Amino acid sequence: MTMDKRVVIIGAGIVGTNLADELVSRGWTNITVVEQGPLRMPGGSTSHAPGLVFQTNASKSMTEFAKYTVQKLLSIDCFKQVGGLEVATTPERMEELKRKHGYATSWGVETHLLTTEECVALYPHLSKDIVLGGFHIPSDGLALAAQAVQLLIERTRKAGVQYLEHTPVTGFVKDDDTITGVITPNGTIQTDIVCSCAGFWGVEVGALAGVPIPLQPMAHQYVKTTAVPKQKGRNPEPNGATLPILRYQDQDLYYREHGDRYGIGYYGHKPMPVTAASLGPTAKNVSESNMPSRLAFTPEDFEPAWKLTQEMLPALRDSQIAEGFNGILSFTPDGGPLVGRAPNLEGFYVAEAVWVTHSAGVARSLAEVLTTGKSTIDLSGAELSRFEDIQLAPDYVTETSSQDFVEVYDIIHPLQPRESPRDLRVTPFHARQKELGAFFLETGGWERPQWYDANAKLLGDLPPRWQPRERDAWSNRFYSPITAVEAWKTRTAVAMYDQSPIRRIEVSGPGAESLLQRLMTVDVSRNAGTITFALMLDDHGGVRSDVFVARLAKNLYKLGANGPTDVAYLTREARLQSSTDSRRFVHVRDITGATSSIGLWGPRAGQVMGSLSSDKQLAEFSPMRVTRTHIAGLPVLLQSISFLGETGWEIQTSAENGQRLWDAVFQAGQSHGIVAAGRAAFNSLRMENGFRSWGTDVTTEHNPFEAGFADAVDTSKADFVGRAALVRLSKAPLTKRIRCLTLETTGTVMMGKEPVYLDGQAIGYVTSAAFAYTVGRPIAFAYLPNEVQEGSRVEIEYFGRRYAATHGVREARL
Repeated sequence: MTMDKRVVIIGAGIVGTNLADELVSRGWTNITVVEQGPLRMPGGSTSHAPGLVFQTNASKSMTEFAKYTVQKLLSIDCFKQVGGLEVATTPERMEELKRKHGYATSWGVETHLLTTEECVALYPHLSKDIVLGGFHIPSDGLALAAQAVQLLIERTRKAGVQYLEHTPVTGFVKDDDTITGVITPNGTIQTDIVCSCAGFWGVEVGALAGVPIPLQPMAHQYVKTTAVPKQKGRNPEPNGATLPILRYQDQDLYYREHGDRYGIGYYGHKPMPVTAASLGPTAKNVSESNMPSRLAFTPEDFEPAWKLTQEMLPALRDSQIAEGFNGILSFTPDGGPLVGRAPNLEGFYVAEAVWVTHSAGVARSLAEVLTTGKSTIDLSGAELSRFEDIQLAPDYVTETSSQDFVEVYDIIHPLQPRESPRDLRVTPFHARQKELGAFFLETGGWERPQWYDANAKLLGDLPPRWQPRERDAWSNRFYSPITAVEAWKTRTAVAMYDQSPIRRIEVSGPGAESLLQRLMTVDVSRNAGTITFALMLDDHGGVRSDVFVARLAKNLYKLGANGPTDVAYLTREARLQSSTDSRRFVHVRDITGATSSIGLWGPRAGQVMGSLSSDKQLAEFSPMRVTRTHIAGLPVLLQSISFLGETGWEIQTSAENGQRLWDAVFQAGQSHGIVAAGRAAFNSLRMENGFRSWGTDVTTEHNPFEAGFADAVDTSKADFVGRAALVRLSKAPLTKRIRCLTLETTGTVMMGKEPVYLDGQAIGYVTSAAFAYTVGRPIAFAYLPNEVQEGSRVEIEYFGRRYAATHGVREARL
């Protein structure tokens, strides 16, 4: 976008003022910030936030947001870098801190694991009888958020940014599906871009614009004590701090100093969801004791926290609770922020559910999106459009956000499913899967089988080389040795996989070909009946998605894509193309829920297909072809693609015919040794085959050459999104690329995000991992520097221990 774009930012908290500052630093000055409260203290979460910044997160993007926030607040003298300390009081938490140390190493944050004695030396108030060890982050600390807001307002005003206080937004002006104005009691502000940084009021602002915002405000307790005698003289300033910020996550508590007093935050109480609408308008005279984001304290909910605090910090036994409040914070169904473009309204952007910890980082990313088209930090886990429609339902948002509040400090396994809500989306095969004893995990609301208990009877038939190995306790959770049976059957006989939740998108109309030619990295103008593997890129060459493009007719394509963000992107691009040239009208439709799909793969897949159809040509595997046909009397779309390295097909039919298709394939395969197989086997086999998973192994952070997708780009093709960047990248030497590592141990299976070492130095991190049953070893994908060649020996750190691994899988094959 050009610098003369008119921008309205809604909200003058820590996110909105940072966004204005980031835009100004990039040359944009036609900016108006509207704030319903007074600028000196707007009254949102920023105004009461205690300011603790712990940078380390399981998400690389969230850690990067936090790292930049620390950097920026230090640059304006609004950060006290006292360090952070997380303590363990259970063996399980100590193991979790080891895992967190691995995350920090992977993401480039200096951290240290401490003994009990080292914890007490660093933080003398701790009870050495309770603490087993700790995790120290020297660069963590306290954000002076309210002070930063005032400095940023002053700085951006000098650059020409206009601030309007006591100015609530009451509506928006739209021209079809484009935002053109912001309505306030004082008139309408004409604009090209709206950025909603309204915090927990974001739901109401989104509703005015017709944009669903899956955010739930929650009340969270915070208290300040009376003076602590042992703190006397330590901190001269009333809110001063010298000790590290402290987390006692086993009991949902955190602590900071306020001079000679203590501040205590508590997540262990019952969830307290609130609605911003119920708070009423912001008063003109906001104060520390009178602001919308501070609700009345409920002391009975804090009683357990006070007792636990006095056990952990005996020095506080000589103090009392002086004051407290229930402060409002924003939660979302998956715990991530909401950032980026609205999928249904051009010109409307959001940066909501952003805590102080990540504020400047998120603001920078949104400013980059507006000014250059791309954030330097991957936003796939933060995009507003990442949620399925069913996840936007208010009841779903409230229940899942409440659960996220309860679990905010819990030890959560990467595969751990929600207990509720469940069974929101089931495929037409669900009843048959339950009959076979499927163990389900949930993704995007879909119930997805991981393995089938019915296959346990085949464990005794496994040849010695396929026998499952004993595994470490962490990777053994949400795992079954039955997975070995399902992998073995896929490699040696035939297996059927439920592929129904995989995103299927129909692109039709006279402009279908031109749209896809512009968005895809290879030529998709081939004849009907062909399938092409392609990428969608951003303008900078980052991988936006990987797609199987099947041409069904001249003006009809079906795409196998990755998620709702793909649907939003394709829909927007189709809308823009159709509005500029009616002769190239194109329609995009998500057909996932209306269809069902079975992956039939293995060396005997052709024999099963021969039993299903009298058409002998169908049983002949010709890769990357698509055809409409009938099998077992059912109309199907047959696609000869495989993620697993075995011959076979994806067989798709309408949802109402799904169960009949399952029954027909399962019955036809009995004489050929067929089994139903789950996602655990699928993940193992796709990694053996070198198939990267978008969102895990590949994101917008990576270009096709780094990700091993060079065969999926054709820079000789006429202009497509990202082509110019690819031409530049193709001429530059690669500094890193994705590698496959084979571990020397057989009993330790990584889960992803672990740091990789070469000669004692961290050089990369694991993206995904699995036990490779064909290989007989655990394997992992990781982006590593070019000096790591085939056969190079590295180490992977897992729960504080390092395990040897070799680049490549050939030497481990049995």
